[in-house]
Amino acid sequence: MKNIGISIYPAKSTFEKDKEYLTLASKYGFTRVFMSLLEVEGDTTEVVEKFKKAINYANSVGIETVLDINPGLFGQLGVSYSDLSFFKELGASAIRLDLGFTGAEEAHMTQNPERLKIEVNMSSGTKYIDNVMSNQPNRDYLTASHNFYPQLYSGLSQEHFEKTTAQFNQYNLHTAAFVTAKNGELGPWPVQAGLCTLEQHRYLPIHTQLTHYKLMDSIDDLLIGNAYAAEEELKAVAEGYLGAYPQLKIEFTESATDLEKKVILEEIHSYRGDRSEYMIRSSMTRVKYKNEDFPAHQTGQIKKGDILICNDQFGQYKGETQIALKEMEDDGTRNIVGRIKEEAVFLLDYLPPSANFCFVE
Repeated sequence: MKNIGISIYPAKSTFEKDKEYLTLASKYGFTRVFMSLLEVEGDTTEVVEKFKKAINYANSVGIETVLDINPGLFGQLGVSYSDLSFFKELGASAIRLDLGFTGAEEAHMTQNPERLKIEVNMSSGTKYIDNVMSNQPNRDYLTASHNFYPQLYSGLSQEHFEKTTAQFNQYNLHTAAFVTAKNGELGPWPVQAGLCTLEQHRYLPIHTQLTHYKLMDSIDDLLIGNAYAAEEELKAVAEGYLGAYPQLKIEFTESATDLEKKVILEEIHSYRGDRSEYMIRSSMTRVKYKNEDFPAHQTGQIKKGDILICNDQFGQYKGETQIALKEMEDDGTRNIVGRIKEEAVFLLDYLPPSANFCFVE
């Protein structure tokens, strides 16, 4: 089951602001919140109480807390990895180990009587998870998540992300990764140029980020790393990531007709399994709209990302919907009715044949 989450930073914000954000996120179906307790500065009791208050409120609106900690914090708080009751008393549902132990400790922690989930770090690319699994953890209480990266150019490459994610997926563990909100300014550290897992996502709209994850289908939960995301971003994540089908955002040409817009926006499209290297074909629209007219209007040189509808000049293919994957010559048979948003054209490389998808304007 896929879930969506947000992040808050009680040590650097006010309870009122966090409460407002948690309430809004709950409205859109968010069920996880990430909180960073990597270091406690100042009065430990005061900081712990701030977290406890935020966690209790999150619980009251149906949002479970994953608390990010590191081994050094265990000593600072006087907590032993063999007794995690402190975190249960805080109200947390899971603790995330920002830095791991040897594998044996993590496995031992999954046996905790408080039934806290133990979330391990996915991003290192070592044999770490193999060490954990060799120590026979309770898999019901072992989950995993990638890091986020505040520093520009420091996020994961696509290749490394795929490699490390596969290491965890082979054990069928529940996984998570982070996207970044455009206007979010709050994170755990002073330096912050967005809080994403994948470097290529850093300055992309949140809809493009989430659609990339949905198409890859290798991560379970998606969390917004920085606070505070705008309401429209929360809505986009809820609808785009939890929705039934991947959404491709498009812009129509000025000449696109009402009928063509209806064909594009009101249908669930299906990528034909007998794939072409030149286009994604959604053929059922030519069946449903076979009695409609599609006069030729805007044809021309076709490039990757163009949205096409076969026109009346194309015989039995009239009404078929296509997305260009390569440049194609203009033979007058295809109306160019729109285009995938430029920053999202790369998503076409992740749409698999036989997949269903939809367009949004």
